[in-house]
Amino acid sequence: MVTEPVRILVVGGGYVGMYTALHLQRHLKDRLRSGTARITVVTPDPYMTYQPFLPEAAAGNISPRHVVVPLRRVLDRCQILIGEATAVDHAKRTATVTTLATEEEGAGPVEISYDELVIAPGSISRALPVPGLADYGIGFKTVEEAIGLRNHVIEQMDIASSTRDPAIRDAALTFVFVGGGYAGVEALGELEDMARYTARYYHNIKPEDLKWVLVEATNRILPEVGEDMGRYTVRELRARNIDVRLETRLESCEGRVAVLSDGTRFPTRTVVWTAGVKPAPVLAATDLPRNERGRLSCTPFLTVKGVEHAWAAGDAAAVPDVTAEEEGRECAPNAQHAVRQAKALAENLAASLQGRPLKPYAHKYAGSVASLGLHKGVAHIYGRKLKGYPAWFMHRAYHLSRVPTFNRKARVLAEWTLAGLFKREIVSLGSLEHPRAEFELAAGPPPPDPDEVAEGGTADGAPKSD
Repeated sequence: MVTEPVRILVVGGGYVGMYTALHLQRHLKDRLRSGTARITVVTPDPYMTYQPFLPEAAAGNISPRHVVVPLRRVLDRCQILIGEATAVDHAKRTATVTTLATEEEGAGPVEISYDELVIAPGSISRALPVPGLADYGIGFKTVEEAIGLRNHVIEQMDIASSTRDPAIRDAALTFVFVGGGYAGVEALGELEDMARYTARYYHNIKPEDLKWVLVEATNRILPEVGEDMGRYTVRELRARNIDVRLETRLESCEGRVAVLSDGTRFPTRTVVWTAGVKPAPVLAATDLPRNERGRLSCTPFLTVKGVEHAWAAGDAAAVPDVTAEEEGRECAPNAQHAVRQAKALAENLAASLQGRPLKPYAHKYAGSVASLGLHKGVAHIYGRKLKGYPAWFMHRAYHLSRVPTFNRKARVLAEWTLAGLFKREIVSLGSLEHPRAEFELAAGPPPPDPDEVAEGGTADGAPKSD
């Protein structure tokens, strides 16, 4: 008698999706080898992005290709499907997926059937209805955005160096970051450090000519590292001539002018939006229970509450924190929990298939580290507070230990070593974003339509004379 394989569908190839599939490969290796289990990972990108390294990639300390982990190499026993899950009908055990070939085929999305569902699509940037934000805002959540922002900053310095208009120069050298969390503070710290170094190679730009502004709606930044370290970070940034605006909001950025809630106006060509995230849209297109914030309601065992054969973790899941003293508290949606939840989820899913009892996820928050640029940082680890070089070193050591695969660890360490021996790279490769531009220019404009010429135009597009 032939037994149908257990079909495990993992939605998402980020932290939780990749680590869950990686651990499942190990726990179910015999079943995968015998064909009695099958794991399918649906992900929009063929790689996992290690987001804590995005600021360093933007600053040029790490090559972009070393910030990402190729899923097909790491998950060699899984089927990787590049596409996006747009809906999940758990009652029918099916997921609707659009792939790269969907539009080419013209047959519409495909339906994938499964027996066990791991839903980990992560989160997306939470963009508020600020006038002009959709037109001029820049995000900082993907490796493409990080490298695009680096190219953009250096391009603005090129514009400022070559323009004869003082207004254009001032706008080009003004950089506004909205959001005082990890992403905003680390991105600003690394890019300001990089731009200050780059300015030495411009004959008419000095570091003090660059204006950096950090806008935060609450009365503190980096709440994860504690109040004292948050205040230290504000002092450190202001000592570097960075304008930190607390209890301030971005009201508008229309016409390339950032208008703040305190009435300040900054003509600027750069508005970086890092003011929070929200759950991926696919969660709203499922029949799974969600909480008031749109995240999946989960149990401490990382199962979806009240539903069988559905699992979740990471940004998409509201997981009770069983180590918290106060009742009803949830695990913070950060990398520290995501990696550990993925391991616990895989162990529980494998145990469920084997009829063994499940174990609750429990991890007491160890603390946080943040980089503020080269040799600068803050940390609050197990009650100990660090700042400056020790915190920066701990930040690098921690994330080096957490980046997946020995291959990536070795490459990142090698790049850091070389960066310490040689000067920074200050090259902008903005043309990478438009790879066909040069060829389109060489090919020239398309030939005129013969029908249009016959109807009253000449070959050069001018109207016929009577």
